[in-house]
Amino acid sequence: MRTIALVGCGRISERHLKVIAMIPELKLVGVCDKLEDRVRPAAQAYGVPAFTDALEMARELKPDIISILTDSGLHASLGCLLAPHVPVLIVEKPMALTLVDADRFIETCEAHGTKLFVVKQNRFNPPIVALKKAVDEGRFGRLVLGTVRIRWARNQAYYDHDAWRGTWKQDGGVLTNQASHHIDLLQWLLGPVDSVKAYVATRLARIEADDTGVAVLKFKCGALGVVEATTATRPADLEGSISLLGEKASVVIGGFSVNKPVTWNFVEPRPEDEEIHNLITNPPNVYGFGHLPYYQHVLQSLDSGRNSMLAGLEGRKSVEIINALYESAFMGREVHIHYVPEGVPLGR
Repeated sequence: MRTIALVGCGRISERHLKVIAMIPELKLVGVCDKLEDRVRPAAQAYGVPAFTDALEMARELKPDIISILTDSGLHASLGCLLAPHVPVLIVEKPMALTLVDADRFIETCEAHGTKLFVVKQNRFNPPIVALKKAVDEGRFGRLVLGTVRIRWARNQAYYDHDAWRGTWKQDGGVLTNQASHHIDLLQWLLGPVDSVKAYVATRLARIEADDTGVAVLKFKCGALGVVEATTATRPADLEGSISLLGEKASVVIGGFSVNKPVTWNFVEPRPEDEEIHNLITNPPNVYGFGHLPYYQHVLQSLDSGRNSMLAGLEGRKSVEIINALYESAFMGREVHIHYVPEGVPLGR
């Protein structure tokens, strides 16, 4: 059994806490938040000590794992602070807002021998697992087009609940926050991105950053990608979907958390394709059900010593793409990956 502690008792923490309680191999030993009115209820609910200082918690409890669930802009700095004091770090997306911070985070963990895992729970949705398998087996032939749509509702009360939300310094906009997982799925399925062209707008929310963005991606394999993302859907969440078109297949995974097979058509069908529509999951919210298999994957990786598909370098990929998207939007030009940032407001 491994001990685990959490830093950050905001919106996503309830999901992590419930999942950890479901895993016999994990024992929650502490929770931390800089706000006492948030950390106390979580500590009381799970019968563990409450802390308002993450470093103090790490030094006192010496947990095997710490999960960082704080404001996005604090992920990298907290991770660098805690890396010398814990064998394993789990960090919610995005692992950092800037490439400089992502690289510093990765390098610090490597220097201290700390294992770093980035939360990418949608990779574990059963329909997405099946889609990835089909791509890896070459069932699509030449990939043509990948599209993600994030049409979610985040009203002003959501942004006003925490001062960091929607700010460039600590959060960014819909591309950084809500679309992060879906952009990750695109690059995971279609491979490295060559260049991007993006536009962003702030239409309904009173925030610094964007609540709406669109982008076109060129992949090194020759395929194209489209990102459509907004938190200005009204009155409620509409969808979080991905479609993938290839020479020999067309697949659409819909629902509001890439959880529902809509189309599964292959030129060369297989018997197992008949079962694909039984993979529908109906999560209670956009977080889906992927956090449980995510944590199980982390534990399996630690037990086996094998490299994880969720390591820091993997998490860095979507950070680089998102930075390139904002660079394109603010500089008004196509941006090639592996660039030097000039006009990205994230983290400033």
